[in-house]
Amino acid sequence: MFAVHGYEGASTRLLAERAGVNLPAIQYYFGSKEGLYRAVVGDIVGQTEAHMAPLSSKMRAMLASSAISRAELLELLCEMLEAFVALVTGGPQVESKRLLFARAEVEATPGLEELHENGRRQIFQPCLDLVSRLIGRPPEDEATVLCTMAVIGQVTIFCHNKVQHLLKTAEFTPERVRAIQALVRSHTMAIFAAQQPIPANQSE
Repeated sequence: MFAVHGYEGASTRLLAERAGVNLPAIQYYFGSKEGLYRAVVGDIVGQTEAHMAPLSSKMRAMLASSAISRAELLELLCEMLEAFVALVTGGPQVESKRLLFARAEVEATPGLEELHENGRRQIFQPCLDLVSRLIGRPPEDEATVLCTMAVIGQVTIFCHNKVQHLLKTAEFTPERVRAIQALVRSHTMAIFAAQQPIPANQSE
């Protein structure tokens, strides 16, 4: 309902009717409509964390080793991006989540910062750390940030509803998801094959 009608448009009466509960139930369980909306956001955040957790643990363990090779760094980055593809193209109520994200940005809804922080923590920061090691520049360096944004952008394009129109289908089949993952992996490999690390003692 929040995805279809927006935060303001989804009245508490409408929400209660669709849930099949009495109107006071929202106040009782969530305090307010904002509390219910934040619970929805919290559920989405929890799904993202559960999806990315195994890979995040693997990445932290590998980055803690000074002996990790460039090939291992690149493989880990590709795995992160492939997991991100799976996240944005599948899972429970993926269409509603995609629309809710779009509305949250436009309407600046409660919980928007939590969505942003979740994306930064689960997706952007891990990829930033890997790109930093791959190009030999600090994570805070603008070149590192821009490179990371460009690499992740290969996946975020599939967050938009217009993608289905361009593909002339509303369904991300398992075959299509695997094709997208393979394409993102191929592009990423090509990017970093051409992008050689800059020596630490080389000034800009």
